Amino acid sequence: MERVTQVIGQSSAFLDALERASRAAALDRPVLVIGERGTGKELVAERLHRLSPRWDQPLVTMNCAALPETLIEAELFGHEAGAFTGATKARIGRFEEAHRGTLFLDELGTLSMGAQERLLRAVEYGEITRIGSSRAVQVDVRIVAATNEHLPERVEKGTFRADLLDRLSFEVVTIPPLRHRPGDVEVLAEFYGRRMASEIGWADWPGWGPHALDILTHYDWPGNVRELRNVVERAVYRWEQDGPIDAIEIDPFQSPFRLRTMQGSASSASGPVVAAASAPVVLEEQPALAGAADFKGRVARFEKELLQRALADHRFNQRATAEALGLTYDQLRHALKRHELLQVGS
Repeated sequence: MERVTQVIGQSSAFLDALERASRAAALDRPVLVIGERGTGKELVAERLHRLSPRWDQPLVTMNCAALPETLIEAELFGHEAGAFTGATKARIGRFEEAHRGTLFLDELGTLSMGAQERLLRAVEYGEITRIGSSRAVQVDVRIVAATNEHLPERVEKGTFRADLLDRLSFEVVTIPPLRHRPGDVEVLAEFYGRRMASEIGWADWPGWGPHALDILTHYDWPGNVRELRNVVERAVYRWEQDGPIDAIEIDPFQSPFRLRTMQGSASSASGPVVAAASAPVVLEEQPALAGAADFKGRVARFEKELLQRALADHRFNQRATAEALGLTYDQLRHALKRHELLQVGS
């Protein structure tokens, strides 16, 4: 059974990348897909295949980083029986598996120089030679490769072949990271949220609350769509209240009982970060306030006082404060802005 994949987004930067991939799909030429981790490079590779004249032929995927260097060439080109220790019978490689179809090489930048040389010959002349054989095999394969590295820089350093890069980069599709796709966070959060709600048997989708959306839209998303999906699905399945989902946990490892080895031993001018992070924050008791039901107001006041105390404890060093509180720098800056504290120590 083929898996069903969906490419979701509405920002102009993302749609431009998809349009470039769609136009290149019809041409029987190599395409290089570039993007940070979690941006959906494999989904774009599948799109290139499904929209090409080879759509009814195999799409074979190989993650070049998942195999030790000694096995990569055998996986790509196959081997004969007895070619090396453990090769008890002949086996075809990914090139022969993808004959008349598409071969997707993920993490291209991890290939050794030897594998790059053999890959160049396969791409240039359409023939491969199994390890342990002297007979060339003709293959008809379209190459789509992906990487999160800047390969021209690797060429300058001598760790990637310039001629191979020239051969594979007929078209280059660069997928923008999520932080450069305005509006797509809300669209993706809605899609993954609804899907998770359906998966766990919810009758209705309650939507997102303002606090949750605020966090989702202001986070930097270094893990891009893959990270967003995990955060959204975790928030949905943990939500046990009525009404819109309004609690988000970005870092699943965040805990008051986190191991010291995970927190590191870095020190700041105000002392070790571990001690600051593990020390309880004690606030002065406040007199009873009018309107005891004003829960959100009390929480906001507590949060503001907590931020003020943490800033003071770390001499208004925002990065040290963020680390002590278990927040990212961007999360802390957003919290300070929300409580009008950015002028303090900025």
